[in-house]
Amino acid sequence: MVSRESLVPMERIERTIFVIRGQKVMLDADLAELYGVLTKVLNQAVKRNKERFPVDFMFQLTKEEKDEVVTNCDHLKRLKFSPTLPHAFTEHGAIMLATILNSPVAVQASIQVVRAFVKLREILATHKDLARKLNEMEKKYDAQFKVVFDAIRQLMTPPEPKRQQIGFIHKKKEKDCII
Repeated sequence: MVSRESLVPMERIERTIFVIRGQKVMLDADLAELYGVLTKVLNQAVKRNKERFPVDFMFQLTKEEKDEVVTNCDHLKRLKFSPTLPHAFTEHGAIMLATILNSPVAVQASIQVVRAFVKLREILATHKDLARKLNEMEKKYDAQFKVVFDAIRQLMTPPEPKRQQIGFIHKKKEKDCII
């Protein structure tokens, strides 16, 4: 039996869940690491059991999606020069993966993966519930509270990530001409 202490922290798992094509997914490289196998071994197991992975369980990223994920996630830099496009697994795909890998580490890690997906779902549901309640309250009160409601909505909206300009600006110096 795998000890609870040897498993990956929940926060680490949560950081590997992405929204791609409107679905919450984990990439094959992250799942392989969690399940204690090489990504190549994981993908071979998937290939041998393709009928267990319909499109709502797993899909392959496009080149553009791969580039975006690699650009935005430091821990996936190693995928930058990989000729293979990664697979993305939904919550159900991650569970199915654990069943075909069938190792104690995979089974225990899959439980943590499911808990991370559930926690994310609860957070999103709470956010939607809060927005609904705010709309109801706004209907009850007059316009003098509009500023307050707008401020609350602004706090609920996640900030846009600031992109830093990469590179440098070359300023052309004019040379003094001596005649």
